[in-house]
Amino acid sequence: MVDVAVFAVMLTVFLSLVEVGVAKEGAAGVVYRREDFRQGTGEGTGEGEGTGTGEGEGADTGPRLGFASPVGTAERTDALGAKTWEFARWTGPERAVGFPATELIASWTADTPAGTWIEIELRGRNAAGLTRWYSMGRWAYGDADILRTSVTGQRDRDGRVDTDTFVAAAGRPVTAYQLRATLYRSPGSAATPVVRSLGTMASAVPAARRVAVSTGGTAWGTELKVPRRSQHAHRGHYPQWNGGGQAWCSPTSVAMVLEYWGKGPSARQTAWVDRSDPAPEVDHAARHVYDYAYKGAGNWPFNVAYAGHHGLEGFVTRLRSLAELERFTAAGVPVVTSQSFTPAELRGAGYATDGHLMVVIGFTRTGDVIANDPAAPTDDGVRRVYSRADFENVWLRGSNSRGIAYIIHPPGHPLPAPEPGNSPNW
Repeated sequence: MVDVAVFAVMLTVFLSLVEVGVAKEGAAGVVYRREDFRQGTGEGTGEGEGTGTGEGEGADTGPRLGFASPVGTAERTDALGAKTWEFARWTGPERAVGFPATELIASWTADTPAGTWIEIELRGRNAAGLTRWYSMGRWAYGDADILRTSVTGQRDRDGRVDTDTFVAAAGRPVTAYQLRATLYRSPGSAATPVVRSLGTMASAVPAARRVAVSTGGTAWGTELKVPRRSQHAHRGHYPQWNGGGQAWCSPTSVAMVLEYWGKGPSARQTAWVDRSDPAPEVDHAARHVYDYAYKGAGNWPFNVAYAGHHGLEGFVTRLRSLAELERFTAAGVPVVTSQSFTPAELRGAGYATDGHLMVVIGFTRTGDVIANDPAAPTDDGVRRVYSRADFENVWLRGSNSRGIAYIIHPPGHPLPAPEPGNSPNW
């Protein structure tokens, strides 16, 4: 006879598998799931009503997560000093992945007015049971109350957190996961953080020396008019944030996408930037995505959260091919991609990198990739055309990113339908 509690767990997992879907044979195992804050368990949380920041208002559809009443206090210490915060917390339901996942990345958009911040945590289920909770990031848009940061030193027998990515230990893949969001504010404050979206990408992407080149065709001959910005135009600027513009590929890419959508910081907000700066929105982005533990501006979820502050929806996922990415191009959505390569592997780039982000803005009539590559020395040289085979391999192969993409778009702008037959990765 099956124990009732065990049966209930089995049924929940089965239904989740049906809902999520299982990757078709031969495809990379990737799934993205956005949370519904009406599910799960809230402690002092409620429906978020916005924060008065202006930019985040109405930026995401669906329920929001707000601060109704404190359920406890916590002390946090960083370079700004020790402070006491009151908090509320939401814990999401357990979500079945649909396959044994080896990496998980949480991403979010949120409003964090002065005196507030959030922390996102994740735990997984493997064959041995539930893991502990891992911090996936402590986030605030500003840098006056806390220093936004990933959390170092998170490693145990179940896995580790590499800045923004949970990596399961060998032989201990994750079959389900939960998210937890803790909202912090100054004691007695009326200000409240609001989490507008929260989701997880889970993946099992095997290492590969070469990947097959996709055929595609959906967006061949399409090029989006994304403004061009060179990170090297900011070389040496504000070295306290990742050493200056020469390291700002991610915030420069995000700044280009924001400008494409008609969003970004106002002149008042960028008034702190030197007046001679050619594109102050790039410096502003670098400052506001900077991860003080990682000591860099390339934390993937932080970059998406920055875009969210400026009124856009966004999340981090993995795409399986350029054919999938073409669906976004055809829908008018530029995609930020992460890749690593030598000069011989991406012909025409003229440099090597262990990790670099750029914006895919279109495809030639023969299917090659048109990208805004911020590594160009000047804005005029940012638009590049790269071989489809070269680009697909340096983006998808078994190195660092394996298909990582930022999907950033306005609320109400429809995304394309996911590729049929695969688990949905957006």
